[in-house]
Amino acid sequence: MNSKEIIKKLKSRSNRKNVAGMARFGINTKKALGIPMPVLRKMAKEIGTDHKLAKRLWTSGIHEARILACLIDDPALVTEEQMDRWVKGFDSWDVCDQCCLNLFDKTNFAYQKAEEWSEGSAEFVKRAGFTMMAALAVHDKKAEDIYFTPFLPIIKREATDERNFVKKSVNWALRQIGKRNQNLNIFAIKTAKEIQRIDSKSAHWIASNALRELTSEKVQQKLR
Repeated sequence: MNSKEIIKKLKSRSNRKNVAGMARFGINTKKALGIPMPVLRKMAKEIGTDHKLAKRLWTSGIHEARILACLIDDPALVTEEQMDRWVKGFDSWDVCDQCCLNLFDKTNFAYQKAEEWSEGSAEFVKRAGFTMMAALAVHDKKAEDIYFTPFLPIIKREATDERNFVKKSVNWALRQIGKRNQNLNIFAIKTAKEIQRIDSKSAHWIASNALRELTSEKVQQKLR
């Protein structure tokens, strides 16, 4: 199946009611078709891994085609140039998250890009940086703590960003790092308390929300 056939198939499943629902969740629906993720995942499974096809789907600019591209691309073939180009094209939090969680975090450049993008000025570039940190904390089971401790000062540095999609990703990264093991939990809680002392509404929310989870009996029991 080529890109034109896939896009035709996607358009045939367009659902305007779903598009309206997506908008209520803060998703950019300018080029959206309203196709649910389970449908896209099923399509991705049927298509299989295809790097060239993924790149063609991405260039279509269609919301669901871009998510599908993230699901079928081969992380071993993804270059830094592609990652930087795609991240600049993020126009919605869900495309950002799906790309980072399903593709970018599996590349050889994942940790490097997490730090680089955290310094970006564009909202979804910066979100991508922290989404990458959260994704790596969950998915990279074999990584040692030393890979994650450098993220904590970055999280503290960016905790004053008031933009909704940024502050939520900063909080997400802090919580996921703090739930990896007891050692990182201690460091994450320490960072959260430092963030809590910053004179910023965003920082206060990030810290309070993270501390509530990281110090909870449920998390502490699991880590023990």
